[in-house]
Formats: sequence, structure tokens, C-alpha cells
Amino acid sequence: MLTIVDEGTSQQVLRQAYGHFPSGVAAVCALLDGGPVGMAVSSFTSVSLAPALVSICADNGSTTWPRLRTASHLGVTILGAGHEDACRQLAAKQGDRFAGLTVHTTSNGAVFLDGAAAWLDCELDSEIPAGDHRIALLRVRAFQTETDNAPLVFHRSAFRRLSGT
Repeated sequence: MLTIVDEGTSQQVLRQAYGHFPSGVAAVCALLDGGPVGMAVSSFTSVSLAPALVSICADNGSTTWPRLRTASHLGVTILGAGHEDACRQLAAKQGDRFAGLTVHTTSNGAVFLDGAAAWLDCELDSEIPAGDHRIALLRVRAFQTETDNAPLVFHRSAFRRLSGT
């Protein structure tokens, strides 16, 4: 039976429904004011090959995205299967999100986590308001992939691994 979505629909119930779709997890990071700034996103997707565009979604209440959006370059790290703790850390509301993480920074300020499935050096192309989030379109300027690292997958509020990897 279908549940009708209206003003009375619980966000928790809707989140559970959305959680049936597995997604990869990415970190979006940049060097700002002399230190790394970053956040975890499970709303990463490829958008276009020509031009090369990807998207992320940031909650309107985020205090990290307003800082990141000012960076000249953003490092998008497609988190690897061993990045569960790093993902939790980057999603935390408090504390040092980069404590104990191994990262590297490009000359243009993009920050990447080591041990990833892929890295994308991006620039903010545009933003679109979308309900309680903003969709950020990012133009990919450079990338690197690691074929031996499987991606981290988020499904039904838990981290999963792809079978056979």
C-alpha cells in the first residue's frame, strides 16, 4: 500500500523509504583558512559527461557547505570500503573531522582522503534550491581512480560492501 506524502508525513518514515536505494558515499573537502574543511555526502551522483558535471546535495542547515562553497576547488573523494569511520567522522557535528585521517592537498586547495575508490578535483558550477537542501553542480577539472578499491555503500542506514569485491 502506498503512503501518501503530505505535511503530516514523518521525515523519519520518508528517510526510511529513501534508504531503500543504495548510494555511494563521498567526502567533499577543501583547504580553507590554512586547514581542511569537509563533510560527508551520500547524495553524490554523476550528471553529465560533456561538460563533466557531478552533483551533491547539502542541507540548508549545514554550517560546512557555506564555507566549502567559497573554495576555488573542492576535492570529492569517493570513499572506499574501509572508510566507515572516516565517513562518520566527516559527518559529525562536533570535533575535529580530520583527526587521524590521512589526506593530501592539491596546489589549488582540493583535499582528498587516502585509500579512496576515486578522487575528483571540482569547481562549483551552480546551485539550485531544492526544498530543505541545495543541489550543487560541480564541474570536474581532474580525476583519478583506484581500480583495486571498492566503494563504500550506504543502504538502509548502514554501511555495506559490494559482494565479490
